[in-house]
Amino acid sequence: MKPKLRGTFETVPFRKNESLLMYLNNEYEDYDTHWHSAAELIMPIENDYQVTIGRQIFHLGESDILFIPPGVLHSLQAPAQGRRMIFLFNFSPITSLQDFSSLLAILSQPILLSSLDKDTHTEAARLIQQMIDIYPDRTEPLRVAMIYSYLIQLFVLIGRRHIMKDLPAQDPKSRKQADCYERLNASMNYINANYMNDITVEDAAKIAGFSKFHFSRLFKQFTEQTFCGYLNQRRINAAETLLLNPRLSITDVALQSGFSSLSTFNRAFRTIKSCTPSEFKSLQQRKGMRLRKKNSDGSTTVELVSDVPPLTPPKAT
Repeated sequence: MKPKLRGTFETVPFRKNESLLMYLNNEYEDYDTHWHSAAELIMPIENDYQVTIGRQIFHLGESDILFIPPGVLHSLQAPAQGRRMIFLFNFSPITSLQDFSSLLAILSQPILLSSLDKDTHTEAARLIQQMIDIYPDRTEPLRVAMIYSYLIQLFVLIGRRHIMKDLPAQDPKSRKQADCYERLNASMNYINANYMNDITVEDAAKIAGFSKFHFSRLFKQFTEQTFCGYLNQRRINAAETLLLNPRLSITDVALQSGFSSLSTFNRAFRTIKSCTPSEFKSLQQRKGMRLRKKNSDGSTTVELVSDVPPLTPPKAT
């Protein structure tokens, strides 16, 4: 199914009152470069698949699992024959969990779980299979909540693998590794709670109990981002939500999400989201415009309407 694009932005055709969309795709046509506000999981079931994210090309074999964060430009290249699961979902319920603060930097980057990584992949594939099994059954009680519980388990699995692999090699004892992780996690909780303020790398290093230079090195090793890069990503994530408020100007959003100037905000937003804040706000407003209706009893009802024509949801099996 070709995505509905406005420029490079894809409108994901979620069903009414749902934030999940899963389907088995066997199309051989390619998908041009696009992005969407939903996160995405792709797993080839028959034959391979190729995904291009920025300058990085991911060659997926059967059962390989690729996670694509929301807001990331990517394109898809399909073989002449094949079948794969594509799963799009609202990422906000997961990122809002406090204990996930230490995983946000990890999950802001594409993640490939290869079938060659037996231990992690076997458990990840089991969780995805459970999601595939339950997704079509809309009579299942708490169906969406169950799927999100499997997603949370999947991301915990990814996080634990990352922590065990990337904690400093010079601290071989598990107690020292755990202490290092806890101190870094404390600094990330501090960043997530204070991103809207004027905080510095020195502030975060002090929370962790490291020197500025030692903290910067460990932070980059653990998150694969610099302190400034992570802080900007966190601020842009907050700005996305604020931009949905029609009462806030772009300048208001910039200041409330922690940027000292509009120009800095515009530059950071465009770097991370590949569009300006104004373009993003306009796209979201066109996706869900508010319409006020006068009722016969004199009351007012607010409904959501869209100028984007509805797409027929792909069949899920």
